[in-house]
Amino acid sequence: MSGHSKWATTKHKKAAIDAKRGKLFAKLVKNIEVAARTGGGDPAGNPTLYDAIQKAKKNSVPGDNVERARRRGAGEEAGGAEWETIMYEGYGPNGVALLIECLTDNRNRAAGEVRTAMTRNGGNLADPGSVAYLFTRKGEIVLDKGELEEDDVLMAVLEAGAEEVNDLGEQFEVVCEPTDLVRVRTALQEAGIDYDSAESGFRASVEVTVDADGATKVFKLIDALEDSDDVQNVYSNLDVPDDVLAALNA
Repeated sequence: MSGHSKWATTKHKKAAIDAKRGKLFAKLVKNIEVAARTGGGDPAGNPTLYDAIQKAKKNSVPGDNVERARRRGAGEEAGGAEWETIMYEGYGPNGVALLIECLTDNRNRAAGEVRTAMTRNGGNLADPGSVAYLFTRKGEIVLDKGELEEDDVLMAVLEAGAEEVNDLGEQFEVVCEPTDLVRVRTALQEAGIDYDSAESGFRASVEVTVDADGATKVFKLIDALEDSDDVQNVYSNLDVPDDVLAALNA
């Protein structure tokens, strides 16, 4: 039930340390607009919208920006774009597999920016399906530890369908099936436990362990991809051992 995901640790620490605020705000706002367009503009009846708004607020996106995005997506205000989701697959340095999720209103621009970031940083795009089979979609809920013990979180989410709880250092991560995400998130709320984000993402079934040099190269590639406004998420099967991660963070 309990596990430890080193890549999750790396991912969340990097997100906290070097998130480029303007780009992060834009991506979070885009998520709200798409969620409202897909499932309606009422967060009470649209769990995906509720969680998108929650994540934006946790990342200090101004309330006006959040509300405008919700209204645009719901059709209550003009100006919304026609966003589409595109998945690109590829390999980075050391044979690390990458799933690159884009949310764009210009397919050609997105493809060009992804290809450029890959070729300049030791990556290669791959045919559809050549990497995706290594990943499974899962629900992921991240919360600050505070005074919480791992058992506190386990007790709250076990019966709601949670599969594992990972210790990320300063945070806990709860993993579940995407269909159980709302139930698990609600169970945390009912137990009086606040959370930072609840969303579905992709997790690798087989990981590739790298040394400090390999990790540095893969991080550089992921940073270049995430620098594109069209790229929403980059998932990898990178595994960085604790000692390597500690050396890099130092």
